[in-house]
Amino acid sequence: MRRFILEVAMMAMFSVTAGAPALAQERGSAPDKYKWDLTQLYKDQASWEAAKDAFAKRIPEIASYKGRLGESAALFYSALDTFAEMDKELSKLYSYASFSYDLNTRDSAAQQRAQAIGQVAGDFGTAVSYMTPEILAVGEEKISAFVKAEPKLKPFMPFLGNILRMKAHTLSPAEERIAALAQSKMGGAPGSIYNVFTNAEMPYPEVTLSTGEKIRMDAQAYTKYRALGDRADRDLVFKEFWDKYGEFKRTLGTTLYNAVKAHTFTKEARHYDSCLQAALDRDNIPTTVYTQLIADVNANLPTLHRYLKLRQRMMGVDQLRYEDLYADIVKGVDRDYTADEAMKLVLAAVAPLGKEYQETLANGFYNERWVDFFPAQGKRSGAYSSGSVYDLHPYELLNYMGRYEDVSTLAHESGHSMHSYLSNTHQPYVSADYSIFVAEVASTCNENLLLHYMLDNTKDDATRLSLLGNYLDGLRQTLFRQTLFAEFELKIHEMVEHGQPLTGDSLNALYLGLLRKYYGEKEGFCKIDDRYGVEWAYIPHFYRNFYVFEYATSIVASTSIANAIRQEESAKKPSVKARDAYLKMLSSGSSEYPVQLLKDAGVDMTTSVPFGAAMREMNSVMDEMDAILARQKK
Repeated sequence: MRRFILEVAMMAMFSVTAGAPALAQERGSAPDKYKWDLTQLYKDQASWEAAKDAFAKRIPEIASYKGRLGESAALFYSALDTFAEMDKELSKLYSYASFSYDLNTRDSAAQQRAQAIGQVAGDFGTAVSYMTPEILAVGEEKISAFVKAEPKLKPFMPFLGNILRMKAHTLSPAEERIAALAQSKMGGAPGSIYNVFTNAEMPYPEVTLSTGEKIRMDAQAYTKYRALGDRADRDLVFKEFWDKYGEFKRTLGTTLYNAVKAHTFTKEARHYDSCLQAALDRDNIPTTVYTQLIADVNANLPTLHRYLKLRQRMMGVDQLRYEDLYADIVKGVDRDYTADEAMKLVLAAVAPLGKEYQETLANGFYNERWVDFFPAQGKRSGAYSSGSVYDLHPYELLNYMGRYEDVSTLAHESGHSMHSYLSNTHQPYVSADYSIFVAEVASTCNENLLLHYMLDNTKDDATRLSLLGNYLDGLRQTLFRQTLFAEFELKIHEMVEHGQPLTGDSLNALYLGLLRKYYGEKEGFCKIDDRYGVEWAYIPHFYRNFYVFEYATSIVASTSIANAIRQEESAKKPSVKARDAYLKMLSSGSSEYPVQLLKDAGVDMTTSVPFGAAMREMNSVMDEMDAILARQKK
């Protein structure tokens, strides 16, 4: 089944700062052009229900091929084509239910639809569980003969090749059916419980700021108000929010423990050496890419500490504290952007990617309503892009508040959307999906292009400092913070693999130790209060099974790619080799493994070379900021 949602709770990564009340428009009062039109998928809920019921009745159709895949090339093609066609329809059904629920997580009817299609998806997964072991039984030699006899099988070769590659970890048909049942009936339970509790039922506290404003301190409010300019207000926001999470560390520790146990079930059932290997093998990513990232980041913590020292200097505080990391480091240069201004900026920024890219994105913004912009009570927090509706267009969910960070998030999600559009346009359904390992390159490349567009059109030192500081904080959050998450995730899986339980207290202790190491508390760079050890409980990514590291590897890769494209753009006789290689990668889906796709685009993630280049750019940004501050005698 396709990856329905590329991102979850992006606001856990990208700060959405306070202010802009005039632009913080409620979704309900916004014009339709800023909202999704889900009638493009199904005319109404009754139409969706009818389509869901019709699909469920078709499930025996795919099951009828069981035991027959090796009979002939024609039948083999018919089975695969039926599977792909039904999977595509299921993806559309699932998307409608998911999107509807995300617009209002308090709508019990929408929740019921999401649960209902989840059950159908589980039934479908169980019905097709025979296919992988049967394909292996047919064997590579016979499949090659089938492809020669039936050319329509050629688009399925990447799909088939990946199955054949993973033969050692594929079970018997009966065992595959049990594994599919376990996943559909129980596998997603910890994440579902976590999402419902934290999005809809957690009793978030109410706080009163120094201005007299009263706020319900939920996840959306935290991402907004953690950046307040008043330090005492920030302290209050952090204290109340994290103390509330601390009250539920036992419950949330239990849900995470059970999510990790589900991952260890897969590892053991499929005979992998580790949960990490089991998770990365689906995209043929060597585990050394993961461990090398952690090693590279730990070796370059002095670069992060240089940034922290720079932030402390610019904020004018004697001791930088964790509560200070999201506040603006340059005051008085804030600007609010309307949604229309944000779209114009993003379109201008992606000009180096070519006219066709620009025009396609503009059509998505203005005509096809790809983006649901504004927050609303009950709307899912954060931001994501989904390209799961193959025959239509991508869908972007935002909670747009009008700050530069929100403009950057629009650029980020639009990178995903264009990746989905190009892949869906150029690839057959079976190879149109793609790994997050390359997905996050598309998003962070757009962010990089936006930053440099803004810098190219900004002359005053204060605004440049703000933009450069924003870029550095993006690296802190996307490269260093996500790698901290990755190291934490690896350690908790290793603990469970060695028979150690996970509790709220043990998770707090582990996470707090990593926070203090990364942020250099021992060396005096940043003070970390004990209460922030519970931050792990706020990160939904941990339920996705070794997912977060790809944010970090992707920003490393996208920095190299964006630099090459900008160099071409600025050349007197511009070449477009780097741009064309990049656009080819975006159009390739899963027709090649992700590590190879990046190599073809000019970035070898099996080495430390791209990481070194990213660190050089980070230090060059800090060099420019130091030079500006020297001119200002600060």
